[in-house]
Amino acid sequence: MAVAEPATHLLNQPALWIGAEALTETSGGRIEHVYAATGRPTTEVVLAGPAEVDSAVRLARASWPAWRDRTADSRRDTLLRLADLIVAHSVELSQVQSIEIGLPVQLARQMPAMAADHLRYYAGWCDKIGGDVVPTWPVRSLDYTLDEPYGVVAGIIPWNGTLMSMAQLLGPALAAGNAVVVKPSELAPFVAPRIARLAVQAGVPEGVVVVVPGGAEAGRALVRHPEVDKVHFTGSAATGRAVLAEAAQTLTPVALELGGKSAHLVFADADVRFAARIAMSGAVALSGQGCANGTRLLVHDSVHEQVVETVTARLRRVPFGDPAAERTVMGPVVSEESCNRILRVIEQARSEGARLLCGGSRAGGDLADGYFVEPTVFADVAPDAELAQEEVFGPVLTVQTFGTEEEAIALANGTRYGLGAYLHTNDLRRTHRVTRALAAGSVWVNGAPGLLPSAPFGGVKQSGSGRIGGAAGLREFLRPKNVWIPA
Repeated sequence: MAVAEPATHLLNQPALWIGAEALTETSGGRIEHVYAATGRPTTEVVLAGPAEVDSAVRLARASWPAWRDRTADSRRDTLLRLADLIVAHSVELSQVQSIEIGLPVQLARQMPAMAADHLRYYAGWCDKIGGDVVPTWPVRSLDYTLDEPYGVVAGIIPWNGTLMSMAQLLGPALAAGNAVVVKPSELAPFVAPRIARLAVQAGVPEGVVVVVPGGAEAGRALVRHPEVDKVHFTGSAATGRAVLAEAAQTLTPVALELGGKSAHLVFADADVRFAARIAMSGAVALSGQGCANGTRLLVHDSVHEQVVETVTARLRRVPFGDPAAERTVMGPVVSEESCNRILRVIEQARSEGARLLCGGSRAGGDLADGYFVEPTVFADVAPDAELAQEEVFGPVLTVQTFGTEEEAIALANGTRYGLGAYLHTNDLRRTHRVTRALAAGSVWVNGAPGLLPSAPFGGVKQSGSGRIGGAAGLREFLRPKNVWIPA
């Protein structure tokens, strides 16, 4: 079945908005947005460059006190209204999200409610931010702390789910009383400005949330801007290192949520069919373009064949194709560059002796013009092979076997990443032992609930240092001030 043309009228974005100012000519120029499912352009996008980033940061700085000085209940109610507005506009937002990156519409429809949940969770924190009374000695005194916002936060968000990324950033940052300048990727420039406009409609002062879609040049200008007080970056480890280098020029603190190479550990006592169903999501969810996707399947020798057969059989039946089709579960990857890079990784793995179990090619027929890569599984992958070590960010799984618990942990921890891990076992003692031993920011046991608003999410090792979600996510956007008063 041919891929339907997207509803491009929904993408109408003739200008870049800095507060109430609409800019049609910018230092960042313009770029054509391409629909990943057809490989054809949809519309032109006006991009921010250094000049527009400077204007955005200065506007946020000037607007910030009006938000910082709001009472806690006012900020709470404003975030609740924003959550309600996102739900009210869920049809449009999900359609735009689908077109933006080729996301299957059945998944895109879940995003507004999930984003609203994150905002509501952090709305509940607004009237609970305070400080501590600190014991003192030897002089009699009163010592206490104040939890204060940083000021202007620069948020650089990824393209693989802008709506959720905006909610995960804005929820804690705004609850804490900050202004936020957001740079979405030039690949996904449509959803974020809509959320900024809804924020104003909800009662956030104009200029407190400013969106500057742009490329690497805009990102560098934002990170190194002297009026930025905190940087929160989500993206690849390579770009994260560049962000740290730029922020070092002004000693701006940085929180990083970076890539992953998450392992699925399946022990012999697991519910094998259920584990296989969860494991296949590493290739299917977001077409494998999720930082926490479990892309390394580590299976006990005794159940290896059963797990592999189940995973490959399921992947061959995955509804794959047009993002606008109701039954589609997996769509294209985001761009031609990504598609070609993933295919090169697959070809290199084959040349190095990895055994291809399914997939391995770009889709043909009616899907040939889009950026569709078949769900792919490799077995017999050496632990030190690039495919087992490096993030592919595409629909590619590797399968490795282990004989002992110690071997499983060593394989799982044997990469430079440490974002997530998935554990399948019905042995409670093993669950406690293995979760403690895994070098990962999150471990999901016998399931995959997604990113809960109340739970911290982030990595260790080269998967970053920051956290989004829960009380830990709120603390990323607050800093304590100590006050000492003699008795």
